[in-house]
Amino acid sequence: MPVMSTETDRKDRFDKLARTYSTDLYRYAIWLCGNEALAKDLVQETFLRAWRALDSLKSEGAAKSWLITILRREYARTFERKVPQFTDVDSVVVPDDDELEPDERTERDLLRKGMASLAPKYREPLMLQVVMGYSCAEIAEQLDISKSAVMTQLFRAREQLKTKLRK
Repeated sequence: MPVMSTETDRKDRFDKLARTYSTDLYRYAIWLCGNEALAKDLVQETFLRAWRALDSLKSEGAAKSWLITILRREYARTFERKVPQFTDVDSVVVPDDDELEPDERTERDLLRKGMASLAPKYREPLMLQVVMGYSCAEIAEQLDISKSAVMTQLFRAREQLKTKLRK
């Protein structure tokens, strides 16, 4: 990627990133922390850090992964600084809820509860795959683990989720 020629080019590039990925980042942040206010703060802080480091983004194709990495690190920093107040995952309002039938809402709520109860080691790769649409290779890169470890964690996450949902 060429060096930014003007401040306007830099702003345009950043605006494009924000428009393209803000919804995905928010969705991931909600699944990560289960708290709307914290998720909004995480996304805002992610974009602030992205703005400051925008020149380090070498390829537009790597932007989503780059932003997710920033968000994950910011989420970890949140716990270094303070203990957040969490809201139960059930209280999170999901857009388009009116379009769901009561049975679909119940299934979604059960699935959300089941995923929230998984250990982070299993929940995070599953969320990256299901919520963000990442491949095993992309998840491995994000979590800095091997592809086979991702596959194992995904398998175990699904098995644990099946067990929880059968109860």
